[in-house]
Amino acid sequence: MIKNTKNKNLLLIFTRNPELGKAKTRLAKTVGDETALEIYKFLLERTRDISSKVNADKAVYYSVKIRENDIWNPDIYQKYQQFGDDLGIRMLNAFKNGFEAGYEKVMIIGSDLYDLSEKNIEKAFVALNTNDVVIGPAEDGGYYLLGMNTLQENVFKNKEWGTASVRKDTLKDLSDKKVKVLAFKNDIDVYEDIINIPEIMETFIENK
Repeated sequence: MIKNTKNKNLLLIFTRNPELGKAKTRLAKTVGDETALEIYKFLLERTRDISSKVNADKAVYYSVKIRENDIWNPDIYQKYQQFGDDLGIRMLNAFKNGFEAGYEKVMIIGSDLYDLSEKNIEKAFVALNTNDVVIGPAEDGGYYLLGMNTLQENVFKNKEWGTASVRKDTLKDLSDKKVKVLAFKNDIDVYEDIINIPEIMETFIENK
């Protein structure tokens, strides 16, 4: 059960365990398994650096196995295992845990964004003062951030996860709610997602 430290905000971070051959598999088709893993570890560290500055309690949810000695400092991040048959149910369980622990605002981000900032996340929490839900649309049709101040169970059900219809179907479920839509951002899944990011290209591709 999530431990509430009297902060009203909870930030959830869903991660995949960084394992060779299992990280960023679509990107790996172009750059190879080892480089894809290096890029994912870089994105994980970037997510850690950004999220650590956010004024919220924080919980990392691991896809496969909780790691004790990794980049996520247990003094800052609570650690849990994702639980459920698909991504939607795993997110629903994490949100449910947060609200049951007494948090007033619960938000989730992924761990594969280059251009997400702590200010983006802070502004999203503020938006929940006057909106029921805040959503950060990803250019692939999904979302990179989702926050709410009461549990909206339906948004986690009956979705084709990983497809371009997720955001559209999510917004349809929220048609009777007040929703703040943030700026579009691009999560990194394929080679085309990194070619305009000099830091990644120069560090991991061009210097190989």
